[in-house]
Amino acid sequence: MIRCLAVDDESYASDIIAAFINKTPFLTLVGTTTNAFEALNLVQNGQVDLVFLDIQMPELTGIQFLKICGDKCKVILTTAYPEYALDGFDLDVVDYLLKPISYERFYKAAQKAQQIIVPAQNEVVNQPATTNDFIFIKGDTKNKFIKVNYNEILYIEGLKNYVSVYTANQRIVTYQALRELETQLPQPPFYRVHKSYIVSLEKIKMIDGNTLYIGDQSIPIGDTYKEDFFKIVRENK
Repeated sequence: MIRCLAVDDESYASDIIAAFINKTPFLTLVGTTTNAFEALNLVQNGQVDLVFLDIQMPELTGIQFLKICGDKCKVILTTAYPEYALDGFDLDVVDYLLKPISYERFYKAAQKAQQIIVPAQNEVVNQPATTNDFIFIKGDTKNKFIKVNYNEILYIEGLKNYVSVYTANQRIVTYQALRELETQLPQPPFYRVHKSYIVSLEKIKMIDGNTLYIGDQSIPIGDTYKEDFFKIVRENK
């Protein structure tokens, strides 16, 4: 199966692509997003084979996205502006879909991607997967993104639509749901232990009953997550 991500700053447009992906037998939907940086993190973490990418994105254009992600995945561009086609093909995209997109045209583009991606997957099936060891977290101003290495993160606390990422030296507050950030983090070492907390297993100093300790911080273990968490702890004792 080819793992696909639909990226468009208009959610209705990515929903159409998602429906087409779900309709296609050899494709599987990883997710949809209106945030190009969230998409970039998923790609850099090796979770995506094929991105259906809108070019006109507010914070990071499709062309900039292509230049950053390089050969981490294959890309099919989607846009209402045909003048961008040449730039896309210069960057070795699989295909170019002009909105409004019919399923017939989508399927032809997906077949092109299948002919490229599946042989490549077969070549590396016995090789270990590689992922990046960092994440970009959106800062407190537009177009500000903070690079944080995974091994620096102690724990992450969520509050409604904000999360605080704690390292030994700083606290980074970003506008994002905790569940969205959870999908971008590798497991292990990160695990959800409470509706409001994700922790790095490597940073836990002690577990006492339903509380774990990272440095001087005590973090509760929620009833919903308790069974899975202690199973992981027993497997790593």
